[in-house]
Amino acid sequence: MDVEIRQSPIHRSGIYALRAFRAGEVVLRWDTSKKIPRGEAAEYEGRPETYLHPYDPGFLFIVQSPERFVNHSCDNNTQIVDFMDVAVRDIAIGEEITSNYETDGAGLSFVCRCGTTHCRGRIGTKSA
Repeated sequence: MDVEIRQSPIHRSGIYALRAFRAGEVVLRWDTSKKIPRGEAAEYEGRPETYLHPYDPGFLFIVQSPERFVNHSCDNNTQIVDFMDVAVRDIAIGEEITSNYETDGAGLSFVCRCGTTHCRGRIGTKSA
């Protein structure tokens, strides 16, 4: 594996690069095998380590490790393309792998604590 889970200053745990990645390179391929009907999503609310992501109009999937540990950053170094985290710029060894949750299709809303100079302060439009 080219990444590892470590403590993160953004949010508890994060994913860190064990090697350099070039812009355009796939960093993570998501495991989308654990799908649930959208109507069952309420059964998973409140579970501290269960993250759901849209799969298609009828299903969500439970985000698996390690991809579930990719934190949001307003200065993200990956973007989601076809259930993969793809580098949008070169990523150095030891750098935390981050994504922009506002554009990933999950529809999340929260107060951002990424700490970057580009931080928008709030992600999404719903109250967090």
